[in-house]
Amino acid sequence: MTLRDISRSVGSAVLQRIGRAASKVQESKPLPVDLLESDDAYLVVFDAPGATGSDVQVRYAEGAVHVRIDRFRDFYEDFEMLFPGRGLSLDGQADLPADAVVDAEEASATLTEHGTLRVRVPKRTEKTDESRTESPQV
Repeated sequence: MTLRDISRSVGSAVLQRIGRAASKVQESKPLPVDLLESDDAYLVVFDAPGATGSDVQVRYAEGAVHVRIDRFRDFYEDFEMLFPGRGLSLDGQADLPADAVVDAEEASATLTEHGTLRVRVPKRTEKTDESRTESPQV
């Protein structure tokens, strides 16, 4: 084994550790989110870079919109992963106002081709406590 081989081996090990650490840091940060309100709904907008529809889970529970994205890395023929720096499991949450009364059953989610996830949660006209309870996934 030459000095060059040892150098490459050490360099590869260091890059892999740095990549894993960067990935873990990204996974520990919540997804960026905006919360908007109109007369008839709340709109929650998440950045979901690199996600596809099958990667995204959206649910409404305890007055908040919860998002989980489990991305899968693409395979590139003839290439070896040297620096795995992108997080694969990303979470986000947007708390609606405490007095929000919504119809979670009618909520909808749309993922754009540019990686923006929009969750529309309609407001409920009658005020009932049951509207703030858990609902199925959107």
